[in-house]
Amino acid sequence: MRKVLKLALFIFPAAALAGPLVYMPTNPSFGGNPLNGPNLLNQANAQNKFTDPRGSLFGRSPQTQLDLFNQRLQSLILDRIATSLGDSLFDPSGNLVPGTVETSTFLITIVDLGGGMLLVTTTDKTTGASTSFQISQ
Repeated sequence: MRKVLKLALFIFPAAALAGPLVYMPTNPSFGGNPLNGPNLLNQANAQNKFTDPRGSLFGRSPQTQLDLFNQRLQSLILDRIATSLGDSLFDPSGNLVPGTVETSTFLITIVDLGGGMLLVTTTDKTTGASTSFQISQ
C-alpha cells in the first residue's frame, strides 16, 4: 500500500505540471515547417513505383529535336502572317478598321457596334467554330 501511495505522489505532481499537447503538422502544405518540403518530396519520389507504360510525360510523348524545330518554324510563320494581317486590320493611327479579313483558314470580321465599341469575330473555316470579343476603340 505504501508503494502505491509513493508512486501516486510521484505521478500526480508531474501530471499537474505537464503542458498542453500541441499538434504540429510535418507537411508544409498543411502548416508545417517549410524546410520539410524538399525532404518529403524526395521521400515520395523514392517510394514512387509508378511508371507510365507509354513512357510519356503527362500523357504526351517526348518530342524529338525535329518536332521542336518544326513547331518553332510554324510559330514563326504564323507570327509573320499575323503581323501582315495587322496592317490590314489597323489604320495608320492604330485604330481597328471595321470590315472582313480572310485567310486560307480563318475569317476575321470586325463590326462597329457604335459608341466606340467593336465586335471582333474569328471563324475557323474548316470547323465553323468561332470566337468573339468586344473592345472599345
